[in-house]
Amino acid sequence: MKKRFKKSVIVSIFFLLGWYSGFAQKNTAFQKGEELLFKVSYGFFDAAEARMVVNPEISTINNIPSYKIDVFGQTLGVFKLFYVNDNWGSYLDTTKLIPHQSYRHIEEGRYRKHEKISFDHKKKNAHVRLYDRDNQNVIDTKDYKIPSEVQDIVSGFYYLRTIDFKKYKPGDTIHLVGFFDKEIYNVKLIFKKKEWIETNIGKFESYVLVPEIPKNKLFRGDQPVTVWVSGDKNKIPLRIKAKLMIGSLDMEIMEAKNLRNN
Repeated sequence: MKKRFKKSVIVSIFFLLGWYSGFAQKNTAFQKGEELLFKVSYGFFDAAEARMVVNPEISTINNIPSYKIDVFGQTLGVFKLFYVNDNWGSYLDTTKLIPHQSYRHIEEGRYRKHEKISFDHKKKNAHVRLYDRDNQNVIDTKDYKIPSEVQDIVSGFYYLRTIDFKKYKPGDTIHLVGFFDKEIYNVKLIFKKKEWIETNIGKFESYVLVPEIPKNKLFRGDQPVTVWVSGDKNKIPLRIKAKLMIGSLDMEIMEAKNLRNN
């Protein structure tokens, strides 16, 4: 039950943000060296922080220039009793904005998981390697059929930022697709409206997006998750709010460094 709950939270809060097909344009929103810091709150408590970092150097994967992007998550305050220290990463093609490799290093309590995925978009294959607790030896491998140019959980977050939201009007739907934890996800993201909001890094006109989520035992209400993306050229995810069956989970930006557009 704990594993299913954790997986649902990850998929719904992060993964729904970044997958769609056919609407991307050339990346003018982020650059190497960018850092974003978010605070994650549960009710009145600061539960965790998430840091998203685009490596200052361009990497080469299969002779293809790629951004190396890392997401780090740590619990805070009283929630440190539940110890979470995670690192999710992706090598994102600088031109096509599709992932060539991704990885997860999970430390949560006594639980450990180390995984690497190699994407072959031409053959529509994801090769998954699972490592031992110490991340030294491969203990299992498996191949999965995937849609062409599918996103992973990290790359999709940045791929989102290439959308030209000016093309949409309230009520329009963006179709999302991605690969995570052995499964293909297809989700609809509804463009609701534009709205001005205050954040720790300033006041922004933002695009408000709502994913359609099937009825389940985790969320409450018809549209339980709402996402605000900045309406400037950087298209930063500014705020995420999720109504849970018990309480609410909020994610808010706290710092933004080395932005592409000032």
